[in-house]
Amino acid sequence: MTKQVKVILGSVRTGRAGKVIADWVMKKSEEYDGNLEFELIDLKDVNLPFMDEPVPPMTSDSYTHEHTKNWSATIKAADALVIVTPEYNHGYPPVLKNAIDFLYHEWQGKAVGLVGYGGGGATHSIRQLREILVFTGMKPLEDQVTIGKIWEAVDKEGNVKPEYTRGDILDIFRQLESD
Repeated sequence: MTKQVKVILGSVRTGRAGKVIADWVMKKSEEYDGNLEFELIDLKDVNLPFMDEPVPPMTSDSYTHEHTKNWSATIKAADALVIVTPEYNHGYPPVLKNAIDFLYHEWQGKAVGLVGYGGGGATHSIRQLREILVFTGMKPLEDQVTIGKIWEAVDKEGNVKPEYTRGDILDIFRQLESD
């Protein structure tokens, strides 16, 4: 059975490096020969407002707004996730937190691979993100991919240079498949 993996790009900033990193993840997914099907979900395209549902998602999955219903359907369709996150001031972006906060039941039990990038590799943002993912019922993988010195880490073809990378994205894919 083929698992559906949603790759969530957790930055909307103009000129963001995240698009290059998310594209790299998608390119690497083409090299993976397992039973995973990947789809890139760019939070810039999802374009959620700040949380505006009248009832906390933990208490109900009956949503009033169309944008929430669409976001819910997107995440429900996922068997697993890869989250691509930058590090801003040792944390992850508010747009990513907002996207997580919109839902609750949809996240339950989903395995999550984490790919972080930034000056120091995004280890602080990933650490913080793990805490939120666990609370919302997701299962973050122990392994992760971090990319440091982002301004030097990507070549002209959009490939991430191995000397700036810790972790193996193909290992993340294997773990998502076996979960």
